[in-house]
Amino acid sequence: MNLTIILAVIGGAVALFVLYLYNSLIITRFRVREALSQIDVQLKRRTSLIPNLIETVKGYAKHEKGLFEKVTELRSQLMKAQGPEEKAQANNMLTGALKSLFAVAENYPTLRASENFKELQEELSDTENKIAYSRQFYNSNVLNYNTKLEIFPNVIFARLLNFKPAEFFAASDEEKKDIKVNF
Repeated sequence: MNLTIILAVIGGAVALFVLYLYNSLIITRFRVREALSQIDVQLKRRTSLIPNLIETVKGYAKHEKGLFEKVTELRSQLMKAQGPEEKAQANNMLTGALKSLFAVAENYPTLRASENFKELQEELSDTENKIAYSRQFYNSNVLNYNTKLEIFPNVIFARLLNFKPAEFFAASDEEKKDIKVNF
């Protein structure tokens, strides 16, 4: 009789632990998804600003057609991207093309002086900062979630309950390079 009670208590404790772990992992997984959706919101905001930026620059730099087409194509790729890795790659390519677009704008003093261009440039800069913060928040949630999956004894039950690690929103090789400063 005592053995039955002891086994029942141990079984109940294990069941409560598994229930707690399962709910904890579900909550953490939803936090990861919510953080990724915040990145999507900021990427959408940026892709919405790009057509206005292109139209503004087009008026001043008519011979830069190839660059405008590249930015438009990369914008479309970002809008179609699925999953953190694909979104990160598309985002990084678009960021590089936008840098080229702003470099072209440097050659046109009247464009740089344009109020519309300045506002778009400030909005894009603000959005880039928000994307960076969203990526950081997402990656923090992914780290928390993936850590919960891998620590003992969670790792045993997480695998039995079919939980999979989440992908980090990684920086491109271009973003990892050292910045060269010339004085």
